[in-house]
Amino acid sequence: MRRFLRPGHDPVRERLKRDLFQFNKTVEHGFPHQPSALGYSPFLRLMAIGTRSGAIKLYGAPGVEFMGLHEENNTVMQIHFIPDQCQLVTLLDDNSLHLWSLKQHGGASELLEEHHFTLKGPPGSPPSATQVAAVLPHSSREVLYLGTESGNIFVVELPSFRVLEDRTITPEAVLQRIPEDNCNRRSCELVEALREHPKNPDQILIGYSRGLIVLWDLQNNKATHHFLGSQQLENLYWQRDGSKFISCQYDGSYTQWPVSSDNRQPEPLENTVPYGPFPCKAISKIYWQTTKNGLPYIIFQGGMPRASYGDRHSISVIHGSQQTAFDFTSRVIDFFIIFSSDPTAEFDDPCALVVLAEEELVVIDLKSAGWPAVHPPYLASLHCSAITCSHHVSNIPLKLWERIISAGSKQNIHYSSMPWPIDGGTNIAPDPPQRDLLLTGHEDGTVRFWDASGVCLHLLYKLSTVRVFLTDADPNDNMNTLGEDEWPPLRKVGTFDPYSDDPRLGIQKIYLCKYSGYLAVAGTAGQVLVMELNDEDAEHVVDHAEADLLQDQEGYRWKGHEKLKTRDGPVRFEAGFQPFVLVQCQPPAVVTSLALHSEWKLVAFGTSHGFGLFDHQQKRLVFVKCTLHPSDQLALEGPLSRVKSLKKSLRQSFRRIRRSRVSSRKRRGGSGNASEVQEANAKFDQDALQEMELAPVQRKIEARSAEDSFTGFVRTLYFADTFLRDSSRHCPSLWAGTNGGTVYAFCLRVPPAERRMDEPVRAEQAKEIQLMHRAPVVGILVLDGRSTPLPEPLEVAHDLSKSPDMQGSHQLLVVSEEQFKVFTLPKVSSKLKLKLTALEGCRVRKVTVANFGSCKTDDYSENDLAVLTNLGDIQIISLPFLKLQIRYPCIRKEDVSGIASCVFTKYGQGFYLISPSEFERFSLSTKWLVEPRCIVDMPEVTSNNHVHSKSGTENAARKS
Repeated sequence: MRRFLRPGHDPVRERLKRDLFQFNKTVEHGFPHQPSALGYSPFLRLMAIGTRSGAIKLYGAPGVEFMGLHEENNTVMQIHFIPDQCQLVTLLDDNSLHLWSLKQHGGASELLEEHHFTLKGPPGSPPSATQVAAVLPHSSREVLYLGTESGNIFVVELPSFRVLEDRTITPEAVLQRIPEDNCNRRSCELVEALREHPKNPDQILIGYSRGLIVLWDLQNNKATHHFLGSQQLENLYWQRDGSKFISCQYDGSYTQWPVSSDNRQPEPLENTVPYGPFPCKAISKIYWQTTKNGLPYIIFQGGMPRASYGDRHSISVIHGSQQTAFDFTSRVIDFFIIFSSDPTAEFDDPCALVVLAEEELVVIDLKSAGWPAVHPPYLASLHCSAITCSHHVSNIPLKLWERIISAGSKQNIHYSSMPWPIDGGTNIAPDPPQRDLLLTGHEDGTVRFWDASGVCLHLLYKLSTVRVFLTDADPNDNMNTLGEDEWPPLRKVGTFDPYSDDPRLGIQKIYLCKYSGYLAVAGTAGQVLVMELNDEDAEHVVDHAEADLLQDQEGYRWKGHEKLKTRDGPVRFEAGFQPFVLVQCQPPAVVTSLALHSEWKLVAFGTSHGFGLFDHQQKRLVFVKCTLHPSDQLALEGPLSRVKSLKKSLRQSFRRIRRSRVSSRKRRGGSGNASEVQEANAKFDQDALQEMELAPVQRKIEARSAEDSFTGFVRTLYFADTFLRDSSRHCPSLWAGTNGGTVYAFCLRVPPAERRMDEPVRAEQAKEIQLMHRAPVVGILVLDGRSTPLPEPLEVAHDLSKSPDMQGSHQLLVVSEEQFKVFTLPKVSSKLKLKLTALEGCRVRKVTVANFGSCKTDDYSENDLAVLTNLGDIQIISLPFLKLQIRYPCIRKEDVSGIASCVFTKYGQGFYLISPSEFERFSLSTKWLVEPRCIVDMPEVTSNNHVHSKSGTENAARKS
């Protein structure tokens, strides 16, 4: 049988791989991209958000999340929960209706699509005849009322979606009950709103776009009251007792209408233009909430004066003499109020305003003085400033965790202490086994610390580097301060702010040591900040040092942006991570690599010009190494000037070619044979290319890849205590890999602790390795005598890792974009390699060491390489023998930003951006899996419910 087995096929290993590796996309963190609809169920206390890509997401208590996806991928226009049921209906922009249910399966609830339906009109009818504009799920839970653009109101049975044609409310039937002198046929076009009477389910309020409002008796199929508004209607809202309702209009006004018991023509009680008398924007939605103290809450969207505030996105809250217009930085999609849902309660008593804006979710506490915002436990606006980099740290020590939370709590004093009001469902997922941090760097110079331990990505702390530098904006400015007499009383809310004071502030690299509390961040303008955690506010001077990466080179001139100007004198910092030293690279190019060794108190940094080492204990530069090649002119121009100059020179050259060809043809007047013309053109092309070589940019146009122009670009830096000079003595070392396939190794002499401040750290170059294929080096790793990766700094000192084996020979693993290669140390002789296939154009983009534990036993785990390629697939490769274990498709190869944003964790999980505001979380491990597992209790089945067979589309779209 042995000869029939494939070479290398090991049944035992295959079984072990099944116990170790499994690919799952588990949960989406962040804020849904391009939200389009909002719904809320007071019965379930669940919120639903629909998106323009056809996704629907349900949220309740922290950890309670469901997701579904419509097959059509059309925009979700409306979401309506069926009263007192675990069901909801979605309306898409293709006019289709979809019924979703929360059903229990395997001990947890799942969101399933049960039916879908499209309202069709008679043959030859226009699309507006059945284009749904308003949806009303009736409290009987048996039917939906669908108002259309033609003025018809269709009645659809649930859950079968069967149209009950005999119950259709037509415009003609409505007009029969209304005097002719009050309205005409056009008054009943386009149903804007349908509202059920809060005390009498046999009556519904119908609002038409042109201002006509009708109270319709469902039992007798007739209009009992009609109300004539003078303005275009936007929306309707019933007061709790049903004695009055509110209409809001296009001109920025709202009107109270009484509903009398007799049939006499009602007159409006009051018409109010809250921000008049000048022309105002439409009020698109309104709530009138009653309270025990007699003063109602009037809450509405829009209504701002058109001329001065027409571009604002606002929701106003009026309660007695208190009035605030909450100003959002992105368009408001929808909002709802959380109030008493007890039908026997006499008053609404609202407690929270929930606003879905285009870029964030904002919740306002209406019970506390000043109406503060509530800190959301999920749906974080990750992209409040654009994400520029990410860094994950696993298994955070408890003491550091508590100190970070303490620093964050001091920043959140302006938030409300109200418990999260959307608290439906029960989270039954097991508690996270460890504390994990996800750090995101942003364009505005901030670093955000997220609790990534479980399903909810929760903001713990925000660090800003802006205070170190002089910028146009004063960090002490308060955007929320209002003058006493300012009108309208606008107040900015939310955290989304896409504008950066200076793009040079952008964070490019982050490195956190979880054992020492040291943090290093590096930015777009060559700035490297080293920080330490302080539990109290402090004021101190930040030490400065410059690292001239071109000090040995002549004739080079930097054409990019200038460095950031720093503040002189002491700077006051909040509790948390506080910078104590700034290293400024010269030229001030983007920092492309960063490494921190907190035990040796060293930080290494690299740019497109070279790399350097800084002693942050003595605050002294140890050395710099220029990696710039004489042909690397592009590396000196910066991102903007390079594009401009190249485009300009090419455009000018080819314009000269075209002009000269045209003029030469005119001079020849068409005479001469074809060979003469070809010769003339060829000669001119040669002359033009020579002229191009003499262009001001001084760049030779030749066929070479973009990477060849950045051979000195430092891609990776790595500290290791290993054998570099001989096999008898190990020493600290620094390794650097460049875009041109070069690896530099430096021996470091770090003085012992007792003489650390007296003697300088010394460095000497010991090795230089040039890979034959010259592919960019993306990873460097040293394996000890047991073929185990060297532990992190201070990991052994905290008894969290075994001491590395210093008896056996060490090995060096160099990962380039095209291959993995193992060398022996200290001789650096090639031992083995694994090539990626070149046929598919496969290139390594990200690589990390991950620990995979068996799901069958706690006694076995192994270290492997997790590799992400430019094709979007993930490969797991064994150490130290470099055998491909398994391959999973993860990200679309066209999603370049998603591939670039991917970050792996130490235990076989990962994150990547599926949109500017959302991380997709995935797992490669059978043991480490973070996914939602929750349950929503089903209500008791009443006599009004009917049992129907499930549709074949039940499993069309579900994700728990």
